[in-house]
Amino acid sequence: MKSIRALAPILILLAAWEGAARSGLWSRIVFPSLEAIGREFLAFFARADAWEQIWTSLYRAFGGFALAAVVGVLLGMMMGRSKLVAELLDPLFSGTYAVPKLALFPIFIFVFGIGSLSKVALIFLECLYPIVIMTYHGAAGVNRVWLWSAQNMGASRWQVLRRVVIPATTPYIFAGFRVAVPVAMIVVVITEMISSADGLGYLVIYSLSSLRTDRMLAVVVLIALIGYALDKLLVLARNRLIYWEKLDTYYV
Repeated sequence: MKSIRALAPILILLAAWEGAARSGLWSRIVFPSLEAIGREFLAFFARADAWEQIWTSLYRAFGGFALAAVVGVLLGMMMGRSKLVAELLDPLFSGTYAVPKLALFPIFIFVFGIGSLSKVALIFLECLYPIVIMTYHGAAGVNRVWLWSAQNMGASRWQVLRRVVIPATTPYIFAGFRVAVPVAMIVVVITEMISSADGLGYLVIYSLSSLRTDRMLAVVVLIALIGYALDKLLVLARNRLIYWEKLDTYYV
């Protein structure tokens, strides 16, 4: 029953789309049928370079995300456990969080070139913010009773950090990861649409410029499925690694 309820909005959306496509009120260029989209979806995997295009986008997204994960967790932990570091960096992250980093992409192109490096750098910057902020608040909000208990039992600062702070912060780190992963996919597609000759984003904009909306939407569906799969893999990893605590708001 739960799975049926989860699928209901998707089925309603698909039915509405098909109804618009068959109504004759709009051109098939605007509303291609689900059959046409499905046909192009299958045709995509018949391409010789299909998996190469997918991998191109994924390694750019993963490259930026991985760098952001390492740097973001380190900065967030330092901010959460050091008042001085928090006073120095919190205004920077809080004040610039709302700035659209995509507006800096032309500068990134000038500095890093039009290839993958500029895209990875922008993905890193976009993913860094949610990871730092979630890690910071997790590390700063560790239960004081746990810290006092560990200190009273003679634990050193390193032992408190390793045995108390890091385990207590890990759920928040994964929450930051879950926000950052779709951000990485969004940014890689947008940057490939702007300046690239490969990748899924390039295929989207190329199909649209060729007035092949059905092909464009097929690639969009593929991107959505990849994003959904990555999210589920992240939740699975979290469940396996953080078996001692569950955040009720984390699960769908």
